[in-house]
Amino acid sequence: MDPSTSALSAFDDHLRAAAAHDEFSGVVLVSREGETLFEEAYGIASRRWGVPVTVSTRFDVASVTKLFTSVAVLQQVAAGTLDLDASIHDYVDLDGTQIPRRATLRHLLSHTSGIADDADEEAGESYEALWVDKPNYSVTQTADFLPQFVHKPPTFPVGEGCRYCNVGYVLAGLALERAAGLTYRDYVREHVFARAGMASSGFFDMREAVPDVAEGWEPVRAETSAPAPDGDAPDGAASADDGDAPVVGWRQNIYSYPPIGSPDGGAHVTAADLVRFLDAVRAGELLPPDLTAAFLSPQALHHEVPDAAPGKAAAVHFAFGLEIETTAEGRVRSLSKDGINTGASAIVRHYPGRDGAPGVTIAVVSNSEDGAWDPISRLDDLLTGS
Repeated sequence: MDPSTSALSAFDDHLRAAAAHDEFSGVVLVSREGETLFEEAYGIASRRWGVPVTVSTRFDVASVTKLFTSVAVLQQVAAGTLDLDASIHDYVDLDGTQIPRRATLRHLLSHTSGIADDADEEAGESYEALWVDKPNYSVTQTADFLPQFVHKPPTFPVGEGCRYCNVGYVLAGLALERAAGLTYRDYVREHVFARAGMASSGFFDMREAVPDVAEGWEPVRAETSAPAPDGDAPDGAASADDGDAPVVGWRQNIYSYPPIGSPDGGAHVTAADLVRFLDAVRAGELLPPDLTAAFLSPQALHHEVPDAAPGKAAAVHFAFGLEIETTAEGRVRSLSKDGINTGASAIVRHYPGRDGAPGVTIAVVSNSEDGAWDPISRLDDLLTGS
């Protein structure tokens, strides 16, 4: 499970070369039960000003935020103010909407509610496209998201499927706000970040000047003769087949999603704080034992992987925020949550130890949509011997 010093050195060399070619910008951390094995920063936090990334840089971690929402909701379940198996209608005024009364917090947190998403990412819909006709700055409070999805018909009956759904966490966040009497962001700052020792983490508005927060950027590539799937590409943008075309500029993500984080995404966190969070949950510091076990356990099968190689994931299950890989033998291979958005990608993943050996946790944060995936893949191979 532990990567060798030479392997990590080669990994570092690869990332430094990638950063030099504008192919990676971010921070990578590898930790073994509290002991840092590797922590390095690469690339540029602000392309406009040429500010370099440091290990203390806070990044938008996109949907990794759902882990904080889940823990916050489960804390209120422990306090008796929320019930996992009560209708979401008991906590949020949803009369006259398409949200089924049978949908519960348990369904919402495990992606089994069947409610329609505002942008169905599993169907290939673009979240960024939501803001073409609606100002993104008009959505800053949790309730502001409701018109985007509550009148859309469900995709399957409650509890009869498993499909990733961002807005289930929006509804869970609204239930949390009612139960706790605090805004979502205030609750998470006080009861999740502070309790987990995540001193650097927060929710920072893209319209405000906050030190040590990475800006999100995406490459603009030279156009080629290949047409875009829906017609002509926008001026200065590449077609869908232009992934290898030269980069001719960079576009910031300030119009790609709401300017401040919400229950389904957008918290700003360091790589070290992501590891602190998952370590704190696993140690039982944020939830009582029964809910800690529930948080770390599969709740619904999302999909199986046919002909999975030995040691690789044969099935992926959704828990309450986490995604849990299991092998063909039924062993938990990893616990993780990733996030992706325009100008943001991140993951925190824990590999349990075997035969008494300590487990290893990794965190990768990046300020581009594609940035985190190559480091994650390479670390997975290093840690699992592939």
